[in-house]
Amino acid sequence: MNLGEKIIQRLREEVGSKEYERYLKHLRYDAEHSRNDRVIYYAPNIFTARWIQSHYAKTLSHLFEIETNVRPKVEIRLGEAKAKETVGSPMTTVSNKASAPKALLNPSFTFESFIVGSSNQFAYTTAKSVAEKPGKQYNPLFIYGGVGLGKTHLLQAIGNYRLSRGDRVIYTTLEHFMNKFISHLQSQTMELFRENYRQCDLLLIDDIQFLSRKEKTQDELFHTFNELHNNGRQIVLSSDRPPKKIAGLEDRLRSRFEWGILADIQPPELETKIAIIQKKCELDGIHLDNEIIQYIATHMGDNIREIEGTIIKLNALSTMLNQPITPEFAQNAIKDQLKEKQENITIDDIVRIVSKELNVKPSDIRSKKRTKNVVNARRIVIYLARNLTPNSMPQIALYFGMKDHSAVSHALRKINEIVENDENFKVLLQELSNKIGTATKKVE
Repeated sequence: MNLGEKIIQRLREEVGSKEYERYLKHLRYDAEHSRNDRVIYYAPNIFTARWIQSHYAKTLSHLFEIETNVRPKVEIRLGEAKAKETVGSPMTTVSNKASAPKALLNPSFTFESFIVGSSNQFAYTTAKSVAEKPGKQYNPLFIYGGVGLGKTHLLQAIGNYRLSRGDRVIYTTLEHFMNKFISHLQSQTMELFRENYRQCDLLLIDDIQFLSRKEKTQDELFHTFNELHNNGRQIVLSSDRPPKKIAGLEDRLRSRFEWGILADIQPPELETKIAIIQKKCELDGIHLDNEIIQYIATHMGDNIREIEGTIIKLNALSTMLNQPITPEFAQNAIKDQLKEKQENITIDDIVRIVSKELNVKPSDIRSKKRTKNVVNARRIVIYLARNLTPNSMPQIALYFGMKDHSAVSHALRKINEIVENDENFKVLLQELSNKIGTATKKVE
């Protein structure tokens, strides 16, 4: 497999098999005529060529840069590429000569494109402060939070901001840093490695939690940290947990990670998720009506990366099938993803959240009590259980000790009637759905 084919497979992992089968698998890489600064692929027809050029050329260019340290221009042409690959082609081999690490930043990750809510306000504010005055007040900045909540976005937003002001920026993952370290160690070129990483103005390292129990890498990072910090250079780190919870982390490193400021990102509240979806649609030129946006925000959990992937998937399916994105279309398109999420939610989870939010005892919800607040809470639990779990109406009836599923059916009808006439009640259901999804994800 040549480099061009490898890049297509990398892209396949990001966009999924359906998009690959529809468009990407028809591409042929021209190894003979591609160069460091120009990559050529051939497509079988003008429609495929235009689609890939407009939707994936920038991503392809970024993936090549990760592999080669050079960001090429990507051209999608009509025709067939030559099958023979030129030996030693500049695009199929990476020079052994070490070069300074590149920023490898995604230009779309800026402060302007980051949606701010109460769940990420502190992290956003401190990140922006660091970008404006690096190496001053918050050094290092340590951002932590769950998967897909925006840590990488903020790191790269800082990088893009400083890059635009002429700073030498290095963005890397811990895995990449470690692999480079091992490679230079084996080739006895550690001075070159240290020169590269210790002469930057800004060092951004993602996924620092993988430093756990990597003793030699920890030692090297410790000295790199000291060198940069002593020279007033800014360091920004991200992790899925705070330093004190990273197992196997040396005390001296843990102490340094906590020298500056720790900023956590919490799962987004419903309003923030809706704003994120609206912003994503605006940036990508995708139209989704409010009902679909509410549905995605309510049902897709709190992983922003996953939510954005869902929007891209809906748009791609709509284009391929030449169908508008209606609520029914959206529900059918993401039903498999929702099924996976539903399997992680139990009725007990729903009872626990609803009882807390509505101030009703869990035992009362499962009882035969007929007071107004208890009946309302019970109906809400039944409605959410039917929508958020794979349980059938007979199974829900059995959970509540009902004779048959007719009582469940009646409760669903009553809730649907209220939803039709009471917007505030509809919002309450959406907020409860969001909290249930967030709470059950934390427990996993």
